[in-house]
Amino acid sequence: MKKTVVIDVVGLTPGLLGEHTPFLSQWLKSGKYTSIAPVLPAVTCAAQATYLTGKWPEEHGIVANGWYFKEECEVKLWRQSNKLVQAEKIWEVARQLDPNFTCANMFWWYNMYSSVDFAVTPRPMYPADGRKLPDVYSQPMDLRDRLNQELGTFPLFEFWGPRTSIRSSQWIAEASKKVNDWHDPTLTLIYLPHLDYNVQRYGQDFSVLKKDLQEIDGVCQDLIEYFEKQGAQVVLLSEYGITNVDHPVHINQILRKHGYITVKEELGLELLDAGMSKAFAMADHQIAHVYVNEKEALPNLKSLLENTPGIELVLDEDGKKQYHIGHDRAGDLVVVADKNSWFTYYYWLDEQKAPDFARTVDIHRKPGYDPVEMFVDPNIAMPMVKVGWKLIKKKLGFRTLLDIIPLDATLVKGSHGRLTEEEQDRPLIMSKNKGLLPENTIEATQVYQILLQHLKGE
Repeated sequence: MKKTVVIDVVGLTPGLLGEHTPFLSQWLKSGKYTSIAPVLPAVTCAAQATYLTGKWPEEHGIVANGWYFKEECEVKLWRQSNKLVQAEKIWEVARQLDPNFTCANMFWWYNMYSSVDFAVTPRPMYPADGRKLPDVYSQPMDLRDRLNQELGTFPLFEFWGPRTSIRSSQWIAEASKKVNDWHDPTLTLIYLPHLDYNVQRYGQDFSVLKKDLQEIDGVCQDLIEYFEKQGAQVVLLSEYGITNVDHPVHINQILRKHGYITVKEELGLELLDAGMSKAFAMADHQIAHVYVNEKEALPNLKSLLENTPGIELVLDEDGKKQYHIGHDRAGDLVVVADKNSWFTYYYWLDEQKAPDFARTVDIHRKPGYDPVEMFVDPNIAMPMVKVGWKLIKKKLGFRTLLDIIPLDATLVKGSHGRLTEEEQDRPLIMSKNKGLLPENTIEATQVYQILLQHLKGE
């Protein structure tokens, strides 16, 4: 097996390569790129599972960044057990071909309890006093301690939320180099999330993005030059392209107005009761899985959604098969937004009754993805003072909410998840091994074979 490094630069597209990515543009002159027709949904967990198995979501089961766990009647996002991926992974196949093969997974998702040799993934600590402390989970366990000693604690609050910055990607890059120095894995998978942030915040506004592009270009330069000196071949790829949006679709509010949603009131605030609702939506960027507990409602529900502004496709059983997402975890209907729209998880009709977690960064309680978590509420006067005071109270042992997130979905200017139409907005795969990259756009499932061919040295 040939030593290979796969760098996942989230959100990188042909349209973002250029004057603000001088290193990658120069590196590309010695190689080539091929655009990827993204998997539906074009979101992190589904795309990565497809790349690493060569299977569609209907086979590997990762139908979004989360789904409705029917036996528990709960929506769960960002699960971490690799056992949720129901297909053989590339490192398992490679190990069968070469018993000396080893793999390091640095922050690609579903990175706990997997069959890789070395793994590092974000995993905060939640003490009983209500605090959330930055940390990572590693395999083997002492790898976390060595990385913390060498690099300091992983900057979790700059990995997601209003404080996102290049520091999280830099930490992952440095950790990847350390793991290579210590263990020399045959395959290293590296996840660099930096471009995911401001393109969702501001859309394709280069007056803002040029700084982000320059920063991630610098991290890629450092990684690629380091690994190429180690004799490794580098493959750079991305999962999806983020395009401009200006229309949030509050799909659960629409369902609630038509009598499908049931809520439970707690302390004057409303919680979605998924198990008792006739139907509800798990929103994930530009796709939504609509789970229907009363199946006789399906025809009317499908008609309602098909006639909702901002919705382009409503996939029933036949439609799900056509788009390779016909898995039991998928919604009874899978709804796709048009190119200018995206779905919120919001289900309340009165903001005063929104649950307390709605105004916080809380990726596990919300029954859907919430990109508004990247913003600080613009109506808060002196937000840093408020944050500082709340953090002091937490350190003193008081329970308090860091409720600084707005409920204004119109702030979001970029999204992804649908099948992008223009090549410049598609994900890509880049390599100096030109012979392994086809001339024309490839399917997302073909990435697996290209990576395996790199490992085989073909």
